[in-house]
Amino acid sequence: MSKPTELERSLPAIASISTSLSQSQAFSPYFLSPEKRKAISDVRRTFCLFVTFDLLFISLLWIIELNTKDGIQKNLEKEIINYHFGTSFFDIFLLAFFRFSVLLLAYAALRLRHWWVIAVTTLVSSAFLIVKVILSEVLTQEAEEERWYQAAEAAASRGPLLYPRALSEGQFYSPPESFAGSDNDSDEEGAGRKALTAQEKEYVRQGKEAMEVVDQILAQEENWKFEKNNDFGDVVYTFEIPFHGKAFILKAFLQCSAETVYQEVILQPEKMILWNRTVAACQILQRVEDNTIVSYDVAAGAAGGVVSPRDFVNVRRIERRRDRYISSGTSTTHSLKPPLSKYVRGENGPGGFIVLKCPSNPRLCTFIWILNTDLKGRLPRYLIHQSLAATMFEFAFHLRQRIAELCGKP
Repeated sequence: MSKPTELERSLPAIASISTSLSQSQAFSPYFLSPEKRKAISDVRRTFCLFVTFDLLFISLLWIIELNTKDGIQKNLEKEIINYHFGTSFFDIFLLAFFRFSVLLLAYAALRLRHWWVIAVTTLVSSAFLIVKVILSEVLTQEAEEERWYQAAEAAASRGPLLYPRALSEGQFYSPPESFAGSDNDSDEEGAGRKALTAQEKEYVRQGKEAMEVVDQILAQEENWKFEKNNDFGDVVYTFEIPFHGKAFILKAFLQCSAETVYQEVILQPEKMILWNRTVAACQILQRVEDNTIVSYDVAAGAAGGVVSPRDFVNVRRIERRRDRYISSGTSTTHSLKPPLSKYVRGENGPGGFIVLKCPSNPRLCTFIWILNTDLKGRLPRYLIHQSLAATMFEFAFHLRQRIAELCGKP
């Protein structure tokens, strides 16, 4: 057998060197072709996508929160220009943008390999959100909406309370003076009457405008939409008022004279607290002239405080006509009662009380209550509408109780 040549003896060594070189190239990124090398790893890319999704999700939630009945433009002004820590979501959006900017700068642009950037952004976000939850009113409002929904369902399923709550001595008010209105009353200044200021003339104008709307609603009774009725024969309707939205209308027949209801409901609103448990306070702020007053009213919290109390400042115009008594009103402002932190300031559109005389029987009358209200405070409108009918039925029930007390009926 011949001896192996020099080339044959070198082949195993060459094969070993080739194998080692191939393995070294397979595990070293520096030997990869430019087409196969990645600018950013899959893990880093996925993380950046999550950070971007976080910003987009928070932005979408903020847009949904801004898109309420007041409109995005008005809400943007309220949350950015008139920023308030307790109610604005603008700072939550800024916090999301802060996380997005810092994390993408660190891990996409600079390609850091340390976790300290995530730790810092997480710590800042967590601390801010904890303070936000403690001091803000956002979660409180969500809880209130849930309680309101439960109260609306309970109010719709139950009848009116048979026994009103006991009243403390502090809830009694002196009855106001009677109005000197008559069928021939005039709004013009008479002999001896003081001249009205510009603000008082504005109150008179607001009262007259509310009265015109009430007259138009009464004239379109055939267009009222039936909503609900009860065992007493009371009926609640709805009617869309142009530029003011939906109004709820209670119509009830009472076994008493129209003058009795006129005295109890229209002339003496401060005494309503004695028998109407839905009213927490009523105060006449100013008597502008014989037919116009400005009042401050507080609606008691519903369902034992489930819904927080609302307060209102209203201008009321009172008129006596041959066949009816009318008290129209709408929300206004007054220097004696600016918005208070303890109450949510509600807003009433044109509405009021109407007492129709019965031409054939003076001991019967028809009572109509027109209510167009906005309780504010981020309460869902459809839930408010569900409970308003029950509230109006309860008002009619307590009014009947009051009439029975006055007339000595069992």
